[in-house]
Amino acid sequence: MSKKYAKDYTLREMMIVAAARELKNGDKVLVGIGIPQLAAILAQRTHAPNLNIIYESGIFGSRPARLPLSIGDPTIVSGSAGVFSFFETFAYLLQRGYIDVGFIGAAQIDKYGNINTTVIGDYSKPKVRLPGSGGACAISSFAKKVIVITPHEKRRFVEKLDFLTSPGFLEGAGSREKIGLHGGGPSVVISTLGILRFDPKTGEMYLDSYHPGVAIDQVKEATSWDLKISPNVKETEPPTEEEIRILREEIDPMGIFLKK
Repeated sequence: MSKKYAKDYTLREMMIVAAARELKNGDKVLVGIGIPQLAAILAQRTHAPNLNIIYESGIFGSRPARLPLSIGDPTIVSGSAGVFSFFETFAYLLQRGYIDVGFIGAAQIDKYGNINTTVIGDYSKPKVRLPGSGGACAISSFAKKVIVITPHEKRRFVEKLDFLTSPGFLEGAGSREKIGLHGGGPSVVISTLGILRFDPKTGEMYLDSYHPGVAIDQVKEATSWDLKISPNVKETEPPTEEEIRILREEIDPMGIFLKK
């Protein structure tokens, strides 16, 4: 049966669907509130029914009865397999290598997937003071793979970070292993313009697909370095009608996160 693709969807919905498709059945996925949890719940309700959603606050195997509004929302305990403390989640699950996928965002990201969420400008006299790491540094250090979700703008995709908060491939392939990081590093960057992956030989980011309605030159223009383009670059597969229906009617019917 051929897929019926949606004609009416937002960039946010495109990012959520693209992120959901990166998740596999049985994965243990550490999520926060917003796009990551919507992507995980969508995957759980489509192609990955045995996906294990783990909220940062310590809920393992969550199947929320309604859309959680925060990581402290009681509904995240619905259908869960276990409830842990914040410390146990990071020390016993993440740092011991049991988390398959972690999600993080980025105020700045460079060609090797290194991320800044600490300051814009000089650290001692910043132009903007950002929230900091939270759990992002630990997630990027220890998760088997990391999905980065961020708007695609030249001020975010930078040649050099103002501050290194969370490690990607540092100075290139092999750098993580040299300093003893156990996680696999960034697997994919899902932006508002396309999907970017990393060359295993160099650790450098390249454009794998551009979203419908986006030109390759548009992606390059929104990137501060000379972005590599895959020889097999293609258009991102758009959301299906069913994926959009599930997002809008079942997961977030009030548009709490979809309409942000």
